[in-house]
Amino acid sequence: MFAISAPGLERILRSELDQVGVSDAEVIEGGVTFNGDISSLYKANLSLRTASRVVVRVAEFHADTFHELERRVKRIRWDEYLKRGSRVRFRVTCRKSRLYHSDAVAERFADAIVQQVGAVDIAPAGPEASEEADHSVAAEPPSQLFIVRLTHDNCVVSVDSSGPLLHRRGYRLAGGKAPVRETLAAAMVIGSGWDGRMPLLDPMCGSGTIAIEAALIARGMPPGMHRSFAFQDWPAYDADLWESMKASASRNANSRANGVLLASDRDDGGVKMARENAERAGVLQDIEFESRPISAIEPPAGPGLILTNPPYGIRVGERGPLRNLYAQLGKVLKAKAPGYSVALLSADTALESMLRLQLEEVFRTRNGGIPVRLMKGRVT
Repeated sequence: MFAISAPGLERILRSELDQVGVSDAEVIEGGVTFNGDISSLYKANLSLRTASRVVVRVAEFHADTFHELERRVKRIRWDEYLKRGSRVRFRVTCRKSRLYHSDAVAERFADAIVQQVGAVDIAPAGPEASEEADHSVAAEPPSQLFIVRLTHDNCVVSVDSSGPLLHRRGYRLAGGKAPVRETLAAAMVIGSGWDGRMPLLDPMCGSGTIAIEAALIARGMPPGMHRSFAFQDWPAYDADLWESMKASASRNANSRANGVLLASDRDDGGVKMARENAERAGVLQDIEFESRPISAIEPPAGPGLILTNPPYGIRVGERGPLRNLYAQLGKVLKAKAPGYSVALLSADTALESMLRLQLEEVFRTRNGGIPVRLMKGRVT
């Protein structure tokens, strides 16, 4: 199996797999490989907070002619993942291989599936995308994704077990102007070293994603409790095992977060959306939301953590006002949050320097296509 993550989050994902009992996981570029049974697959989808999707490697073989490709593809047990009438989608990449036409490769896979399973609905191939990109259209019917990679005539075939990308927890129907993905927000919480007990404050909370993910972590609530997955449409889906796993996770979750969680923003509409998102996530009682500017924040006595995703100033003309915002944030933290740690996503070293705090890099990744770093330090 392969748990896919955004670049830079692989080691955090590896630590998560350790916590769910996967001992043979190996970090590679773009994610973590591991072995397991169907229970491991279900648990990974239910519990992993920083994975984008979990795929199962179903075949690997050499093919440098279409005849060889067709012969190999027919050996795959497509009926383990598809029923007659299923909707099927392929993502095919061909690099440095004699078979270089991705549409022609996809056609051979489609023919093999129809011969073995019967009539299926083949969705049109979309543009090649990174694993973090999501080109699916919400109005389209769900489809089973197969990922085919041909590199140096070596073909690897994987089946997606997740369905919609795992950042779609099911609670965020409303998002702010520049929301951070749930998977990245969870990585920020884990990467910050927050212990789940000390106060945590996001003074620019937007749609509330960071505070909500922190509350889910503090409660021990798996992120996949309130959504569906592609594996639930597989012929061998074990509904009893899945429901038992969810029931056990629910019993083991804490009834309340132990620490104080605070989230504020100067945008009243954003705070309203954040409350609605938190209510859908089942953690509204754990977070104190307030409409207030940075200058009016009131952190509890430290030690604690300031964790936030400030604006980056990518567009022309934004950097000047943002220099003042970062400088103000640094001054407010020194005045009101002594003894606190601070961690924030940064896309600009000049802006982060306006905080006048000593910061060190925790990880590098991308947010909305923008290279960012999680920077961490202490308020002194």
